[in-house]
Amino acid sequence: MTSVLDNMMHDLRLAGLAEDTRRRYQCSIRRFEQFHGRSPEQMGRDEVRAWVQELESSGIGPSRLMQHFAALKFLYRKTLGQPEAVSFLSTPKRPKKLPTVLAADQVERLLEALELPKFRVLFTTIYATGMRISEGCALETGDIDAARGVINIRHGKGDKERLVQLSPRLLTILRTYWLQQRPPAPYLFTGRAGRRLNQDVARNAMRWAAARVGLDWRKITPRVLRNSFATHLLDGGTDLRIIQVLLGHESIETTTRYLRVSTALLTKTKSPLERLRDTG
Repeated sequence: MTSVLDNMMHDLRLAGLAEDTRRRYQCSIRRFEQFHGRSPEQMGRDEVRAWVQELESSGIGPSRLMQHFAALKFLYRKTLGQPEAVSFLSTPKRPKKLPTVLAADQVERLLEALELPKFRVLFTTIYATGMRISEGCALETGDIDAARGVINIRHGKGDKERLVQLSPRLLTILRTYWLQQRPPAPYLFTGRAGRRLNQDVARNAMRWAAARVGLDWRKITPRVLRNSFATHLLDGGTDLRIIQVLLGHESIETTTRYLRVSTALLTKTKSPLERLRDTG
């Protein structure tokens, strides 16, 4: 007999949600089931509210809370056809924090501290292209187009494809890595039994490397390298709309947040104090 969770996973695939998103929704609903000890089709608004209160009291951040809410909304609205069970859910407000960005020398130290080649080359690729960790772990050898100087991201957010730049230096690094490591096809970065590299395993490797070079490992995530890529491009004078395309942002508004952390733009802007006469 097909379970509610199986039906939900089928609906998620039909909706075109990325594999990582589907996995997170699945984990969220499994926790919901375990909390009550019943199938979601046997539960309604009261059980959802009790689970939400449990999540809020656990102290998780707004981003994680939003993921749980999104999973519940999809399950009850789409799969079970009971929108009234989640109609009370609102989007939690997230504090608008500045993106964490590393200086170029910090990026260099972090990458050098990654001992295993697959992790070092994976995160070098992320910094060189701005791709997401999910996109990096899903890279296949056939996605590297040396002739055109691009990498084809076939598993982007929302399963949208895009191209990112393949610099000559990155191409050399990838070729050397492939010749030395010979990862089993089709993936470029693999884990056990030739399966594609697990994102959480990669994240843990980054935390260890960050701790080794004296960085705050609690703040160092693959997204920090993506942030650093965008900010360093902006510092170098790259047009914001080009950065938008490279990052795969649908809206330019999402990309403009890097204007807030570009030190080059800040230092080039003169303070009005400089226009005043010296009264000292």
